[in-house]
Amino acid sequence: MHAQLPFQPDIDTRPVVTPFFDEATNTFSYIVKDPTSNACAVIDSVMNFEQASGTISFTGADQIIAYIVKHELSLQWILETHVHADHLSAAPYIQEHAGGRLAIGAHITTVQKTFGKVFNEGTAFCRDGSQFDVLLNDGDTFELGGMLGHALSTPGHTPACMTYVIGDAAFVGDTLFMPDSGTARADFPGGDARQLYHSIQRVLSLPDSTRLFMCHDYCGNGREVEYETTVAAERDSNIHVNRTISEAEFVKMREARDATLDMPKLILPSLQVNMRAGHLPCAEDNGEVYLKIPINAFS
Repeated sequence: MHAQLPFQPDIDTRPVVTPFFDEATNTFSYIVKDPTSNACAVIDSVMNFEQASGTISFTGADQIIAYIVKHELSLQWILETHVHADHLSAAPYIQEHAGGRLAIGAHITTVQKTFGKVFNEGTAFCRDGSQFDVLLNDGDTFELGGMLGHALSTPGHTPACMTYVIGDAAFVGDTLFMPDSGTARADFPGGDARQLYHSIQRVLSLPDSTRLFMCHDYCGNGREVEYETTVAAERDSNIHVNRTISEAEFVKMREARDATLDMPKLILPSLQVNMRAGHLPCAEDNGEVYLKIPINAFS
């Protein structure tokens, strides 16, 4: 058993990973396929949202669905690594068109309680995670064809952050970025820089050859966009958490850096939709759907 891990990693199984990039939000979604069957999962899908007009569309999700249909895949799982603050999830749309069970970390309830207050949601908004089909706890497993996926709790960016380890691949959400870009912020409600450091150490306790798949890439140093690295590369050269950086140094850096960052431009619509598992709020008495803009909620 590897240190800090509630399971034994299966580095001999290599799932087939296909990325889909949403340029508007710098977000990667993934189809993860069992190499021995047609079973697959979708991780961190994106709903297209034009904030100026309030228009939603599903160009990116349609590409994922088309790929599943073309390759005759069987969608088993739609996985969310966390409640995203920078894009809206297309999970319900993909589920409607391709099936699958929708899952997220069990601490989604903490996020729902926090942001239910921020957006002054009434009793119609359930805060028990029931919008999702499955709530995963640390160490829980899920079957994907002949593979066994593992849920690894990695809070710090948000309380509900989950890394999904499937064979030799790990999908880290916003916990880590490419080595030259560092790590996620930890200043959202429920975030904690020290907790994030310990979560990252859990990810970096996976075998060195484990493939790590990013949820975002912001093309550090003007390079081309990238989405895949390894545990060894992160441990050796991540600018925020490499092997030479102590916990105290990381926390000091992270808290100082977070104090300089602007809020993500889509944080308000994203949180309202994603805490509902990708569903829009209920229509009001005129039949229209609205997203709220609370004043000074994140000032």
